[in-house]
Amino acid sequence: MIKSPLSDRSPLAYKNEAFLESADARPIRILSEYLEPLSHLKREKIRDTIVFFGSARINERGPMARYYEDARTLARMLTEWSDGLENSTCRFVICTGGGPGIMEAGNRGAQDAGGKTIGLNIGLPFEQLPNPYITPELSFEFHYFFMRKFWFAYLAKALVVFPGGFGTLDELAETLTLVQTQKLQKKIVILLYGTSFWKEVLNFDALIKYGTISASDLNLFTYADDPETAFNVLREGLTDLYLKPKEPLPEQEQKTPAIAKSRF
Repeated sequence: MIKSPLSDRSPLAYKNEAFLESADARPIRILSEYLEPLSHLKREKIRDTIVFFGSARINERGPMARYYEDARTLARMLTEWSDGLENSTCRFVICTGGGPGIMEAGNRGAQDAGGKTIGLNIGLPFEQLPNPYITPELSFEFHYFFMRKFWFAYLAKALVVFPGGFGTLDELAETLTLVQTQKLQKKIVILLYGTSFWKEVLNFDALIKYGTISASDLNLFTYADDPETAFNVLREGLTDLYLKPKEPLPEQEQKTPAIAKSRF
């Protein structure tokens, strides 16, 4: 039997799984984690988000269950409000890390209100499987933490941080750093939910005492302890900054594409 010359050809590079999984193809994998979410978010007309951070270990039945219920309630209230705005794109969509705990509560609350909701999941040895309340078209799986963090920051107009562990602290600190150093070319509302928890876990006054932050840095965020207060802070902040701005918006925020061309 004569062998076809075509059978001796190597696979096309973009179909060569061995190459795509190699160290040499790492830039392609990183770029894919930018382009694939971008394509879906454009298709779903997502303009910006409200990001919920918090522990994967807080559930409906544990000793901190009230935070789960509060996150679910707050996400529902925000989704009902944002879905009532007059615009042609999806504004202030609830976005979470896509896993269980507070992340699940945020996606669940948005689903309770009938809204779209985003999950930016990442593969971990334990805990992190996508929760069932994410809009299927807006469920993303990441390998690289930094690309996942990019998508958290790129679209966020507000950040709600519930009690959490290392991951939550990392995400909060990185966002505060971006805002403090003005690497975010936009304004963002940052709310720490659970005053007693956060003031026990993070001693910001000590950082001021030792001169490692300025007293004015405490103005970068505010506290809330119930869904109604948190909702009012977020609604007023987002209205003042983006819906009825007291100061002119940056040029990129005056446009109305599916994804605003903010940069950081």
